[in-house]
Amino acid sequence: MSKHDFGNLLKVLKREIPDRPVLFELFMNPIVYAHLSQNDLPSQEDNFYNLKLRIRGFKNGGYDYALIHGSDFTFRTRAHIKQKTISLNESPLIYDYKTFTEYPWQSPSNSDYSRLDILKDELAEGMKLIIMGPGGVLENVIDLVGYDALCFMLADEPDLARELFDAVGSRLVEYYKICSSFDSVGALVSNDDWGFNTQTMLSPTDMRKYVFPWHKNIVDVIHASGKPAILHSCGNLESVMDDIINYMKYDAKHSFEDNIIPIEEAYERWHKDIAILGGIDVNFICTRSTEEIRERSMAMLKRTSDRGGYALGSGNSIPEYVPIENYLAMISVVQKHK
Repeated sequence: MSKHDFGNLLKVLKREIPDRPVLFELFMNPIVYAHLSQNDLPSQEDNFYNLKLRIRGFKNGGYDYALIHGSDFTFRTRAHIKQKTISLNESPLIYDYKTFTEYPWQSPSNSDYSRLDILKDELAEGMKLIIMGPGGVLENVIDLVGYDALCFMLADEPDLARELFDAVGSRLVEYYKICSSFDSVGALVSNDDWGFNTQTMLSPTDMRKYVFPWHKNIVDVIHASGKPAILHSCGNLESVMDDIINYMKYDAKHSFEDNIIPIEEAYERWHKDIAILGGIDVNFICTRSTEEIRERSMAMLKRTSDRGGYALGSGNSIPEYVPIENYLAMISVVQKHK
């Protein structure tokens, strides 16, 4: 019998009790993928080397899925986007109607999604792919315009702001519609950071006017394929949780930080209405002992064992600065059940 079963993650996303504990992570990093796959590394000559390494990392780590991008579709933003940190105001590409019309908008339908068929052979029996987007509605608008400039635009040129959000949102809907049509895909993540530590990046009123309708459309096209929609969004979203649950109708929420709301509290507040994923704070994983990490992880599994709707993982992702032994301590409490 395969140790992988995407059906258990589906139970979590439906707020049901899985047959055994389930892991969820948005992404790790190449060091972790290689460590988990040290006896199962793809050929360096393979055109899909990076994707196969990621898939094998998820597979060998005990996840019931592998999370990748559906294609290379992206919004052409800043040339230095690969830097580890950048300002939200750096190097905008659009700042008026002229630059908006001259921007080289791409169509998602012109991208190649064949990887979603080709890479299904990399999955273990029982696994599915989960697809994430090339950033989200708000993230991409901020990348194109700059955060401060967007705030001024909402006040001074709301029609241009509307056209920008529509140009980005409509393309993301098309991207998710294409990705959700593949049999290899079991669920999809809409990844769009919305908040600072204390509040949403835009007022809730503006979020509801410009951002949320496009997310509702994204969820609708995913649900139309019979698949769950997961929201990954960082920041303090307490003021818009009702929108996430009852208007956009996301099946699950990912990304939690102890300095905003600890995962234990978030689960108690919202698990009856939306599945809760991850939440073991990244700073906690970085700074605490392996034993403390195991204890907190086991406590979350115990807290949720008879109520369901929870998968264990970090509060955000596993970047390269996370000590690998600490990450392994967290997932070990689920691996022993496989």
